[in-house]
Amino acid sequence: MQPLRAWPAAARRGILGLLTDIDDTLTTDGAITADALEALYALAAAGVHVIAITGRPVGWSEPFALGWPLAGIVAENGSVALTRGGDGRLHKRYVQDEVVRRANHARMQQVAQRIVREVPGATVSRDSGGRETDIAIDHSEFMQLPPERIAEVVRIMRAEGMNATVSSIHVNGWYGSHHKLSGARWAVRELLGRELDAEAHRWVYVGDSTNDVLMFEHFPHSVGVANIRRFEAELAFKPAYVTEGERGAGFAEVARAILEAR
Repeated sequence: MQPLRAWPAAARRGILGLLTDIDDTLTTDGAITADALEALYALAAAGVHVIAITGRPVGWSEPFALGWPLAGIVAENGSVALTRGGDGRLHKRYVQDEVVRRANHARMQQVAQRIVREVPGATVSRDSGGRETDIAIDHSEFMQLPPERIAEVVRIMRAEGMNATVSSIHVNGWYGSHHKLSGARWAVRELLGRELDAEAHRWVYVGDSTNDVLMFEHFPHSVGVANIRRFEAELAFKPAYVTEGERGAGFAEVARAILEAR
């Protein structure tokens, strides 16, 4: 991982869109700070498309989709896109149809109960009431699980046929072929009418943990905010660059780097 200042100005000049994680990337201690929010407004004013890609639930994401200057939020690891329409109202699009979502939801609740029953200290996340297409086990937000128990949660999810990823705060599990990268492709096509893979060199991804690895691998312009060093040894693919600041301050650094090159 090179320092962000090594990112060539010529590459930054061509950036037309930014994809970002939310928790511990865009936010700091669970809230967006003034510098990160100002960065979002500055990017929007400059015509840079910003889409947040998060493992957080639909219900948690709704106020941010309405209140932040974003092209949209893709929630629950690629399954749902939320946007603010021209009428100021929230609009939602789903990867899976309603019948599939209902069936998967019932299966996932059984898996969540098994995890809580079999893994000492495991609890479902406090934001679980807003989840529609996945489950989440808290490992670092309000509860602390040691690495071996996090690994056990992942093992059970995968044994039950689920996808499983570990974010900076939760272990997320879901049924379906979607993930952060497929969700990003889908959202860029649905919301902007663009093909992400055809112009990947003109997008940057910003993240902070192991569930961002697919994005780090895919995008030549990928950035980790400084707190990603906590997970550095576990990253199969590392971001190309790393910021000096952590969390929202690091995100603001990325925005400045893009805007200064325009």
